[in-house]
Amino acid sequence: MSDCTFCEIVAGRLSSYRVLEDEHTVAFLDIAPASPGHTLVVPREHAADVWAISETAHAHVARMVHRVAALVKAALAPDGVNVVHSTGEAAWQEVFHFHTHVVPRRHGDDLRLMWSSEPAPGRELEQTLELIAAAR
Repeated sequence: MSDCTFCEIVAGRLSSYRVLEDEHTVAFLDIAPASPGHTLVVPREHAADVWAISETAHAHVARMVHRVAALVKAALAPDGVNVVHSTGEAAWQEVFHFHTHVVPRRHGDDLRLMWSSEPAPGRELEQTLELIAAAR
């Protein structure tokens, strides 16, 4: 897609700081990192989000995420890592080309959880499970 920033990066028409790539995926540093080493992993083939990406392409991304996380651990020795994906504007997706964030974390880095919630009542969980099971 010519209007997709990540498609332009994959095609090499926009510059990026490539960390790793293979025939299915490209991993590059986020230009507005949450922490040093914050890397995005994208499929070479355009898919807007998790609802649009094929299972095969998603598996390729997952394998690259695993490789990037290991590389970041070896290079930067973080205390932990967040692996994050968001689908849809309501979930804070800003670029509509499927991507996964690999975010190195350090104790005291001041990054916050995306949400804070209380345990749900059992009946609410049962009702939700029934709705999901009905969609199978």
